[in-house]
Amino acid sequence: MIVRKKFSFEGSHIVRNCSSKRCKYSIHGHSYILEIFLTSDRLDSGMMIYDFGLLKGFVKEFIDSFDHAIVFWDKDNEDYIDFIKQHSDRWISLPISPTAEMLSLIFLKAIDFILSRTIKKNGEGQVVVSSVRLHETATGYAESFHHDLHNENFPQVDLTKFIFSNETKNDWLDKDQWDKLIFQNEYIHNPESEIQILAD
Repeated sequence: MIVRKKFSFEGSHIVRNCSSKRCKYSIHGHSYILEIFLTSDRLDSGMMIYDFGLLKGFVKEFIDSFDHAIVFWDKDNEDYIDFIKQHSDRWISLPISPTAEMLSLIFLKAIDFILSRTIKKNGEGQVVVSSVRLHETATGYAESFHHDLHNENFPQVDLTKFIFSNETKNDWLDKDQWDKLIFQNEYIHNPESEIQILAD
């Protein structure tokens, strides 16, 4: 069983080394639609894989940090990176090229990691992000699957190398949440759930 939750954000990037001249030499933007597909080995007390309301916490904050942000590869030209940091408040530095393919893999790994660092309190099973579908345009999307995280032919996503500008973290309830999860091995606590009906 799989459930799907959709998010959206506006973002921009340059895709170095690609074939299309417009994409590799010019900053350009997209109206992204992000679909997250979740599965689990069992249903929770509410007979759900995962309550969508719980995704309004740090998962939503993490996704929203990409909204109106320029994402760039940390191996890009230093002058370009300095220019972005000087002239844009909202930017995110990533350890890979921000193609639709790699962004979908980034969101898959990051959101799966966030959920794995979340203490669940309503009988949830092992909730896993089975795939992430990132629509870059009305006619094209990239979809990453959980098994892609272990594909040696794909670049490995190092979550410790993500750098968020201060402005991209401004709407986070805890501006240090990412660092606490990544570097301090802290956990997010879901709210307690009141059981109203006891099933036989």
